[in-house]
Amino acid sequence: MQSDFWDRPAFETIRPRRLMAPLVFNSSHSGRDYPERFLKMTRLDHLSIRQSEDAFVDELVARAPHLGAPLLRAHFPRAYLDVNREPWELDPTMFVEPLSERFNTTSPRVAAGLGTLARVVAENKPIYRERLTLDDARMRIEGIYQPYHATLQRLLSEAYAAFGVAVLVDCHSMPRLARSGDRLSPDIVLGDRYGTTCAPILMDLAEMVFAGAGLRVARNRPYAGGFATRTYGRPQHGVHALQIEISRHLYMNEVTLEKNDGFAAIKQLTERLIAVLIGLDLSVLAPAQPMTEKFAAE
Repeated sequence: MQSDFWDRPAFETIRPRRLMAPLVFNSSHSGRDYPERFLKMTRLDHLSIRQSEDAFVDELVARAPHLGAPLLRAHFPRAYLDVNREPWELDPTMFVEPLSERFNTTSPRVAAGLGTLARVVAENKPIYRERLTLDDARMRIEGIYQPYHATLQRLLSEAYAAFGVAVLVDCHSMPRLARSGDRLSPDIVLGDRYGTTCAPILMDLAEMVFAGAGLRVARNRPYAGGFATRTYGRPQHGVHALQIEISRHLYMNEVTLEKNDGFAAIKQLTERLIAVLIGLDLSVLAPAQPMTEKFAAE
């Protein structure tokens, strides 16, 4: 099956002129290039299909390459392919053919309709009119997902080779969270898989920047970090991963998906965070044990 992105890039790496720090910024859910074939397959209108986008997150961190760190960003939309999942995390009810045991068909994410190929967008709206073929899944996963992660791994390996450490900053947005009792909902959720994927100072610095601007910051609840965070974050080997979720209401209208008056301020705040992280003393991130050659080549 021919790729839906045969005539244009599905994602891109924006590199700095000079690598100034071991940081890699990743925006995997902000893609908004919807293939025509995909739109013909969906039962949703053009606005509804975009409800699962981390809209404009790539723009919020767009200054990273100018400040000395690469940015990997998706052009394909999350509703089409979610690279923050395992590669073959698929819902068997979505496909014409039966799925063998080599596929992960029983994860909580699949049960929620949010596997590698999602069944639903926000508010549990089904995406597809008809069931898909496995050829379609292979086209997306082998043709886009796997090259995307190979690129991300290469960027982290380059950072490690240059600095002896590497830091993935996985950038996302979240719907405005409901208030819980007397507690106000957080504006920012930082995830490190409960202290396992990055050095504490990275969480502390991110919280300091956001809280210092008057925002409410939570750690690991309700988002502790997805596939990318837990896969790449190995601080014991000098590879750190931090997930950042920014509440969409701060910078956009969640219904119309248009930027609001807060966009410029949030962009400026994320740029401040980028600058703080780039200025970090690398000695505090040094691995307890050096990365093996095998890991570096993975």
